[in-house]
Amino acid sequence: MELDYSQFHYFEDDKISPTCFCCISVGTIVPIGPEINSKKRQEKMGPGKEDLMKKRNKKKKDYQPNYFLSIPITNKEITRGIQTLQNTIIQQDKRLSRVMSNCGSFHVTLLVMHLLNEEEVNIGIDALLEIKTLIEEILQGRNLNLPFQGVGNFGNQVGFVKLAEGDHVPVLLEIAEAAKRTFQEKGIMAGENRSFKPHLTFMKLSKSPELRRKGVKKIDPELYEKFADHKFGEESLYRVDLCSMLKEKQSNGYYHCESSIVIGKKPVIIMDLIKEALRGERMGVLSKVKQIKELLSKPEIQAQITRELFEVRLGSHNNQEKSC
Repeated sequence: MELDYSQFHYFEDDKISPTCFCCISVGTIVPIGPEINSKKRQEKMGPGKEDLMKKRNKKKKDYQPNYFLSIPITNKEITRGIQTLQNTIIQQDKRLSRVMSNCGSFHVTLLVMHLLNEEEVNIGIDALLEIKTLIEEILQGRNLNLPFQGVGNFGNQVGFVKLAEGDHVPVLLEIAEAAKRTFQEKGIMAGENRSFKPHLTFMKLSKSPELRRKGVKKIDPELYEKFADHKFGEESLYRVDLCSMLKEKQSNGYYHCESSIVIGKKPVIIMDLIKEALRGERMGVLSKVKQIKELLSKPEIQAQITRELFEVRLGSHNNQEKSC
């Protein structure tokens, strides 16, 4: 039987790793062991590269997303609708106020990823800029409107507003897949094992570990059942942000944003402008009413009003007597 010499290594001395369990003389042919393979790989890779490989392998093993691509919710109609939903739940169980998402943070997650350091953050920013071109190619000048209707949950621990079914769904999935592919091609760990399910989270039980310790492990869906088919409104895909899950949030409650891209032009909806103008007028009137109430509640003002009313009544009484 002939030997396959491609599977062997020729040694020029008597030294060999103890893992081979034998001593060999000059010219002996032995199979390559794991340790020898490792040494040869280190020689080929050069100094430092072995550590980089180990770091990347560990990164895959310990993959924990810390950044994400966000489609922010800017439609005030959607925001107000979700706040009404949250208040309805809190009125029934005040403890759940701790698990509600801030209205400034409402968004749809397009992709999650792990960025190891600032260098990878910069790579992520470059990838985001490339995605802008891909999205515009997919949309071909059309607007992508995302209608939200109904409420769902993940294991009764996360509550979210559903993205309604329609032609917009496969387009959004195509955009998400293009984003994932772009980041992965740049060596970024991105995406999840589970399939992409776009949704708008409004509460998470994990936001309050204290409640979990007290035995609150699920949120009763009956608390929000009347919103099962509620139409919250539409959000146009106008902006995509690269956000950090861990860095301090902005003053409005939205996530720390490393970079953003703008898709097309933001549509101007006349009804939204009218509603916002009326709301501004109403808020102005309410503010004035509040000031008047505060003024009337002051003791000195109340005393002055009482005195003036008394003087008016007294004057009226005197006039009546004169006329008699």
